[in-house]
Amino acid sequence: MKNLLIAIIAAIALTSCSSINISSDRDGDVDFTKFSTFSYYGWQKESDKILNQFDKTRIEQAFADEFKERGLTLVDKNGDVIVSLYIVVDQKTGTTAYTNHYGAGGPYGYYGGYGYGAGWGWGMGYSSTSYQEYHYMVGTLVCDVFDYKTKKLIWQGVVSGEIDENPKSRERNIPRVVRELMKRYPVKPAK
Repeated sequence: MKNLLIAIIAAIALTSCSSINISSDRDGDVDFTKFSTFSYYGWQKESDKILNQFDKTRIEQAFADEFKERGLTLVDKNGDVIVSLYIVVDQKTGTTAYTNHYGAGGPYGYYGGYGYGAGWGWGMGYSSTSYQEYHYMVGTLVCDVFDYKTKKLIWQGVVSGEIDENPKSRERNIPRVVRELMKRYPVKPAK
């Protein structure tokens, strides 16, 4: 359980913005500029059980900062939009291959069936390829935004990437990853 907790927490601390995958979708009929407040619905089932309180707070604060830059104020309940968060972690397996080439011969040797003379060597030699399997974790953070009045999903942002298990980078990376995700939100930050 402790390893899983570390993995989940690190899911948010993805190594760098260039190694993350971001996608989003929205309801094209919604005018997002009409919303001025938001509330958190809470963490989806199981997500809040595998995050510690510090990281939940960091994630919620990062989203609150991004929504604030877009003109939305956090309220305890009944905001114009409701934000729901959850995290998923998948274990993946990868394979690396490394090939060593060992050649024989020199500047003189058998030359392609045309007798002896200068050439590319005897053509003898061999290659050895070694394969190594490794396991890694991919973390996915999902942010769903619902219209409070209609109860309909109006925006979803998803960010995923290979997990960096260095706990020291969480505080720095959580806001950065959330900022990258929120670049896809239909309302841009006020300058």
